[in-house]
Amino acid sequence: MKFRHAVFSTVISGLFVFAPNSGIMAAELKIFTSRAIATVLEKIGPEFEKSTGNKLNVISGLTLEFMDRIDAGEAFDVVGAPPPVIDQMIKSGKVVADSKINLVRSAVGVVVRAGAAKPDISSVDAFKRTLLNAKSITYLPVPGVPQLIERLGLKDAIASKVTVPKSDTSTELVAKGEVELAIVVITQSFTTPGVDLVGPLPPEILLYTSFGGAVSANSKAPEASRELLKFLKSPSAISVIKAQGMEPI
Repeated sequence: MKFRHAVFSTVISGLFVFAPNSGIMAAELKIFTSRAIATVLEKIGPEFEKSTGNKLNVISGLTLEFMDRIDAGEAFDVVGAPPPVIDQMIKSGKVVADSKINLVRSAVGVVVRAGAAKPDISSVDAFKRTLLNAKSITYLPVPGVPQLIERLGLKDAIASKVTVPKSDTSTELVAKGEVELAIVVITQSFTTPGVDLVGPLPPEILLYTSFGGAVSANSKAPEASRELLKFLKSPSAISVIKAQGMEPI
C-alpha cells in the first residue's frame, strides 16, 4: 500500500492490474483523505489489498489541500473528509450520492510534547488559563477551534503566540518542541510519535470532528472503491479506529 502525507502522486486513478493467481482485474485506488482515515488505512490497508487484490494509493492532508486538487480536475477514486464537505461534493457532482458513508468521529483535545508537564484543562476556566499561560499554541485551519477561541474571548489575547500551519503538521510541531501545545482531534495523539495527550476539552465546550467517505463520480473502479468503504466498517477497521482514540459512526 502506498501511503503519502500531502505529497503529489503520479499514480493514475483507477489503474487496473491483474490480481495475483486469479486472472481477475484488480484496481489501484487513489484516495484523497483526511489524516484520521489515512492512519486507519495505514494499519488495515494491507489486509484489504491481500484479500481483494486491489492496491491503495493513500494521499493524506488537510481537506482544503486535496479539494483544491479535485477542483482543478485531478482524478481520484475515493475521498475521506468531514460529511459537510462530502455533501458539497455531492451537490457539485464530484462524488456519487449513494456512496456516501459516515465512518468515524474524534473528540478535540490538547496535546503536549512527550514527557512535558501536562497543563490543567479540567474546566473551562482552567482551559482558558492554560491558553493564556502557554508560550506557544497551534491548531489547524479547520472549523471549530478558531470559533471556540473567539467565543471564549481569547482571540486577541493569544493571537501573537498562535501558529496555524497550512498543512496537517500541528502535532509534529509539538513533537519537535517548536510549539508548546496543540489543540487537535485526539486521534492525532495516538498516531504522532513524540506527543502526549493531556485530554479532551472540558465537557461544556467539547468539540467533535466527524469523517466520512464517498466514491468519485468519475472513478474507473467504482465497485472496488465501494468495497473499500465497506471494509472501513469491518471488525478489523473498527478495532483500529477505537485503538486510535476514535469512535465508529
